[in-house]
Amino acid sequence: MKVIAVIPARYASTRFPAKLMQDLGGKTVIQRTYEAAVKTQLFDQVFVVTDSELIFQEITSQGGEAVMSINPHESGSDRIAEAIADREVDVVVNVQGDEPFLDVASLRNLIQVFQQDTDKKVDLASLYFEIQDQEAIENPNNVKVVLDQEQFALYFSRSVIPYPREKTSSLRYYQHIGIYAFRKEALMAFASLPMNTLEATEKLEQLRYLEYGKRIKMLETSHKSIGIDTPEDLEKAREFLRFKEL
Repeated sequence: MKVIAVIPARYASTRFPAKLMQDLGGKTVIQRTYEAAVKTQLFDQVFVVTDSELIFQEITSQGGEAVMSINPHESGSDRIAEAIADREVDVVVNVQGDEPFLDVASLRNLIQVFQQDTDKKVDLASLYFEIQDQEAIENPNNVKVVLDQEQFALYFSRSVIPYPREKTSSLRYYQHIGIYAFRKEALMAFASLPMNTLEATEKLEQLRYLEYGKRIKMLETSHKSIGIDTPEDLEKAREFLRFKEL
């Protein structure tokens, strides 16, 4: 089974423009993410796919692999689908360019889902962790997920889900980490299907998979990823890196 990692990298982020080119401990965010993915040694190939000449040059000038998107894209999945359309690959792991602190164990577990799924019942696999802080639960930047009894995703939302109509101590909230592993077939199907209302409203591409009947297996992790969506997130990442390097 051939497994690759692809890092979609847009320059013009809505909430934090040029965030991937921000300095993070002497290297750009995107360079740190690329190096972290290579360092895991889990993948047959790692490359960045981008719409930005600046990001392309940042990776290739330091010996990394990057490709330029040909068409404009609304989502990372669309960008990756274009990049892998003519490549022979079984499983593609989408590593978010703004999450440079990768957890090797979690990535390995995602890959093992497909190695063990001999009946091919899983189209995608992704990660979540439990959150209890009310501010984190209500923060729309934290995407929440609800699961069925077999740990497949039922729905993702920026809103509070499930809604606590009656307060109960047994209610649990899960935050989604935006790292995905796809079967190539599911990814290519995604790119051929139009965006529907749920995805357009929530601005969450994983909802397109659910709307068209794809099954997303969710794995719990204790690794709380640091995504860089705002300048405040970047400062938290810098603090984390300083602590990590002590």
